[in-house]
Amino acid sequence: MRGGRGYDIAMQKLKAKLTSLYHGDAKGSVQFRYALILFDVVTIGFFVATAHLDQGLWLNATSLTVGFIILADLLARLWVAEDPIWLLRRVYTIADILVILSLLLDPFLTSNLAFLRVLRGLRLVHSYRLLDDMRRDSRFFREHEDTVIATVNLLVFVMVTTLAVLVFFLDREATTTPYLDALYFTVATLTTTGFGDITLNTPAGKAFSVVVMVVGVTLFVQLARAILKPRKAQCECAKCGLLRHDLDAVHCKHCGEVIHIETEGL
Repeated sequence: MRGGRGYDIAMQKLKAKLTSLYHGDAKGSVQFRYALILFDVVTIGFFVATAHLDQGLWLNATSLTVGFIILADLLARLWVAEDPIWLLRRVYTIADILVILSLLLDPFLTSNLAFLRVLRGLRLVHSYRLLDDMRRDSRFFREHEDTVIATVNLLVFVMVTTLAVLVFFLDREATTTPYLDALYFTVATLTTTGFGDITLNTPAGKAFSVVVMVVGVTLFVQLARAILKPRKAQCECAKCGLLRHDLDAVHCKHCGEVIHIETEGL
């Protein structure tokens, strides 16, 4: 009984500590979450740099290590989440699961799933706690939030598409710069420039090119709209819930309720 009670107390303390780290507002908690983001950036760089390399002992060992770290992070977030089912449905959680599967299965597969790992980058902007931290800590992010998110979405799409071209369509033995060629094709295709010096001639390649053009143009439009549209302040109206208002608004345009937009003063 004592052993069981001691175990329960230890688990409760561990859960409380993890809850504080993942959801708390203390300085240490915020630093912990930024450290996770730094880890994401480093791992994405590793994924991009090694996507075209053949599997080897060191690469398999590194992939397994990173995979178990990401798995531990995911399990911890699910454990402390108020609604684990809701969290499992989020796009960045689904991306994490794909990343974990690709990393842990890599040493045992003959096909290369490395391009899936870059989906981890979605967590850079879609974690609601990270958004809260950045809104509080970065004035630039508060003023250009839509533009930053649209830019990162576009970059993630470019990286995923580039690695997909590199892994599935490009003859890496026919070029000395495989990643650069894949990136060049991706940008030329999604901007509909279409120089034609690098093309995908198979039916699957042509279908893939169509998807890249359609999705790429859509993301470009979203980015342009985020850059060109008038800036708005985020302040939820207590009456109707409208979130975005003019920077100098005193009343909600939707219902007329008085709103109090936080400012930083002079």
